[in-house]
Amino acid sequence: MFKFFIQLILFSIFLTFSTYSKNYEKIIVNGNERISIETILVFSEITDNKSLDENSVNEILKRLYNSGFFKDVSVKIENNSLVINVLENPIIQTVFIEGIKRKKTEESLYEVLSLKNRSSYNSFLIKKDEVTILKYLKDDGYYFSSITSSYQDLGDNKIDLFYKIDLGEKSKISKISFIGDKMFKDSTLRNIILSEEYRFWKFISGKKYLNENLINYDKRLLGNFYRNKGFFNVLINSSFANYLGNDEFEIIYNISSGDKFYFNEFNLNLPEDYEIDNFNKLDKLFNELKGENYSLNSIDRILKEIDKIVLNEQYEFLKSTVKEQIEGNLINLTFDIGESEKLYVEKINIFGNNITHEDVIRNNLLVDEGDAFNEILYNKTLNNLKSLNFFSKVESETLNIENKKIINITVEEKPTGEIMAGAGVGTGGGTFAFGVSENNFLGRGIAFKSDVSVGKESVKGLISLNNPNFKGSSRSLNVSLESSVADRLKNFGYKSNKTGFSIGSGYEFYDDLYWNTGISSYVEKLDTDSTASASMKKQEGSYFDTFFNQSFSYDKRNQKYKTTDGFISRFTQNIPLISENYTITNSYDYKIYNEWLDENIVSFGFYIKGANSLSGKDVKLSERLYLPSSKLRGFESGKIGPKDGEDYVGGNYAAAINIATTLPQVLPNLQNTNLSIFFDAGNIWGVDYNSTLASENKIRSSVGIAIDLFTPIGPLNFSLSEPITKSKNDITESFRFNLGTTF
Repeated sequence: MFKFFIQLILFSIFLTFSTYSKNYEKIIVNGNERISIETILVFSEITDNKSLDENSVNEILKRLYNSGFFKDVSVKIENNSLVINVLENPIIQTVFIEGIKRKKTEESLYEVLSLKNRSSYNSFLIKKDEVTILKYLKDDGYYFSSITSSYQDLGDNKIDLFYKIDLGEKSKISKISFIGDKMFKDSTLRNIILSEEYRFWKFISGKKYLNENLINYDKRLLGNFYRNKGFFNVLINSSFANYLGNDEFEIIYNISSGDKFYFNEFNLNLPEDYEIDNFNKLDKLFNELKGENYSLNSIDRILKEIDKIVLNEQYEFLKSTVKEQIEGNLINLTFDIGESEKLYVEKINIFGNNITHEDVIRNNLLVDEGDAFNEILYNKTLNNLKSLNFFSKVESETLNIENKKIINITVEEKPTGEIMAGAGVGTGGGTFAFGVSENNFLGRGIAFKSDVSVGKESVKGLISLNNPNFKGSSRSLNVSLESSVADRLKNFGYKSNKTGFSIGSGYEFYDDLYWNTGISSYVEKLDTDSTASASMKKQEGSYFDTFFNQSFSYDKRNQKYKTTDGFISRFTQNIPLISENYTITNSYDYKIYNEWLDENIVSFGFYIKGANSLSGKDVKLSERLYLPSSKLRGFESGKIGPKDGEDYVGGNYAAAINIATTLPQVLPNLQNTNLSIFFDAGNIWGVDYNSTLASENKIRSSVGIAIDLFTPIGPLNFSLSEPITKSKNDITESFRFNLGTTF
């Protein structure tokens, strides 16, 4: 036994010496054609000690294989030389992706590939690219797609690489379901999320196909919706796709809403040297919210109010945080306001603006290079850029370097043009309108608009430009040219040929309060019908009129499109400067929105307008007032009110009210569709030259149903109306639709 042990020790010593390091004097590299010796030595990480053991050789082999440049490698020490033999991977001449019909999808896939044209063949990267392609296709709805890769030898150590894709059918979302303690109707929840059930008319929308990223985003949307309704502890426990066969899936969201919570106490902590009186206006807001449902939007409202105070008082380096304390089903909020780290903006970099000029973006920045970094202004800046509606995505990051801030803003541009078409059909005939607009003309942030409207009695053309940041300022500049021919002899007793222009400016002089001013001037030729009354005939002739225009608007809507809360109030005035009869026009328009019963949006609108001559003359026929069909649905525009013989002559005053409420989603399969009922009432009255013409003065009213269908090509609006009260001379319009799209 002892003899065997000695033999084992001697054998181990022999193995140790047999793998011991070997010395070499020089390095020889064989087989390389494209890859330089220097590059090979860098990847091999060979040291200068001129000695290698077996483990070191293996490490060199591993590093050279991992470089991806070589198909075969050998390393050995021979004749006092370290010999490295390599066989280079072939060069990929061209990468081909086959089986993709959409050019845009194909281009996107080329961008995400690791292997490009002129890169070295690498089997590992090929497998990686296959996984990348399949994930991209799944996100695009091709859940059952497959891929195979191959190459064609071109000789001279060059190949063409092929990715052959079998797309299969897109994986459709045939049904979206909600289970658990969900508290709300499925139709309500479907309107919250972005994913949509597949329907044949949604021929462009990609949201009807299975997309894991979109589903995860839907979970966040659902969570925020519930928290805004008071369900503080809501859990979206899971979301999963149930395969139904025939490339169709059912998405199921499992919701646990939990108990409802309410706001209780509000506390505000300020630094000792801050004036508490500056924040007293928060007390009113706190009192309004106490006892109300817990809501993320309400908290955000408070934070925005704090931001306003901070900005008005010119506090620097402030930050605000919110602490929530639960007592039963009550939540106490504490807002801590304190100093943040004192940093200054060193540099602002902007990326991704291929069309939009950089100065257009910088004009909307509320922080500038050299300024003290203010978190509030920084966040408002990002919101400003998003509200421009030029970009599909606005992302930003900040970097701290010593006491400096570097801000990187990346935007992703989107189509900003719009094509609009509209038509109306009623007992009085039809109208048609067509328009083209571009909100980011030439990338300068200028809104360009061109409209043509054609009716059986008129043709109107309009070209306008609006620069919201004229010469880099916060003021806008508006210029428009307008020409119209209104052949209204048959129904209104006159014909007007008018051409003119307007120029104006506007700005936000207080929080959400806007003032616009301008000058408009036009020439007009007015003719009357042979059967017109003597009072009307005396207005025949040519006119030159110049007006000073101004408007004040106070906009507190939570969003401009599909408003659910808030109001907008607007006063408009046209004051004559040069005129024959010096008619002054005043109008006021108000609309308020409110949510009712968690599902319905109720709106109330009020409109009134007056036109009065300051010279004592009759208001010109073309300046008399008519109610537009948008204010009084169910009646053709201009075809109500006082008549002089067979002519509708309008009035000195016009007024209307509009009440509408959206309806619950009665047809769950019709997503992205708003259904509403409305009540309109209005009237035209007052005739300068003959008050007896208003003897049939009567309030007109109507009820109806409106459908807003948000299609892939744009919003489509329908309205069906039925008059309740009318005069015998009124002309009704039962049906109207409008269609718009972007490009």
